Amino acid sequence: MNIIQKEKGKKGYFKALDNELEAGIMTYVWVDEAKFIIDHTIVNKEFEGKGVGKQLVMAAVDFARKKNVKIQPDCPYAKSVFEKNKEIQDVLF
Repeated sequence: MNIIQKEKGKKGYFKALDNELEAGIMTYVWVDEAKFIIDHTIVNKEFEGKGVGKQLVMAAVDFARKKNVKIQPDCPYAKSVFEKNKEIQDVLF
């Protein structure tokens, strides 16, 4: 699984690709220079149950740590990953 990230202006996304097939996507929007909101996560049906969503959230966590910024998970799925994984709450806003 390959995770790519794209940004344009205040919006961006992390996309999971499996041999060029889109497995899932997680979108976000910057609130300011120190915080972004994860607003939507979707995993394509054929990839459900394979941990794609969590990989997308973890990519966002890695990105936040490198940029020294915080994440506000408004997406219910992302919020659940943060609640279940105490070790990533250092980037939680």
